[in-house]
Amino acid sequence: MASDLAETATPSIRAELDELGMRLRTVRRAKGWTLDDLAARAGLSSSTLSRLESGKRQASLELLLPLVRELGIRIDDLLQPRDQDPRVRRTLIHREGHLVLPLAPEGSPTNAYKITYLPGPEPEQRVHDGFAWFYVLSGRLRLRLGEQDLVLVRGEAAEFDTRTPHAMSAAGGRPVQVISIFHGDGDRIHTHSESV
Repeated sequence: MASDLAETATPSIRAELDELGMRLRTVRRAKGWTLDDLAARAGLSSSTLSRLESGKRQASLELLLPLVRELGIRIDDLLQPRDQDPRVRRTLIHREGHLVLPLAPEGSPTNAYKITYLPGPEPEQRVHDGFAWFYVLSGRLRLRLGEQDLVLVRGEAAEFDTRTPHAMSAAGGRPVQVISIFHGDGDRIHTHSESV
C-alpha cells in the first residue's frame, strides 16, 4: 500500500516521503541513539529502520507509530510544514544556578543555547562524553578545566572535550551570559531540568 501511494503521489508528496526518512534519522541522532538503539526500542529490525531512514523503504503507519512513540514526537513532526516559521520558541530552563534558553528547534542536530550563569556557589567538576563550545557575550565566566582555573571575558570562546573534569560559573559576583553548543551527553547533562 505504501509503495502504491508513492507511485501515485504527486512529485511534491513523493519528495516529502523521501525526506521523512532523513528527518527521522536527524531526530534519532539528536537523541544520541544508534540505529540499533531505536530499532530495539521500537521492536523493529535495524535493517528495516536503516532502509526507512535512507528512503529505500516507504513509510507506513505500522512502521512510524512505534518509532515516533519511542522518540517522543508526533508523525507531523516528521513532515515539512507548508508555512514553516523559522523562529525558535522554546521554554527557558532553570538548572542548578543558571538559566538555559534553547536556541535551536526541538530535535535539531545542532544544540545551541544562551546560558546565563548566576552568581552563587561553585559547582563540582563533572565528566561526561561529548564536546562543549561556548562564547562569552557579557560578564566574566570562570572555567575550571582539569587543573586549569581560567576566567574568560566578553568576546572570548573556548572548546573542550567534556571527558576532562570541568565546571563553569559566574566570576566576580555578577551574572555572565554565554552562547554554548554541546555535543553528545553534554546537551542532556547541562540542559535537562525543570522549566521556569
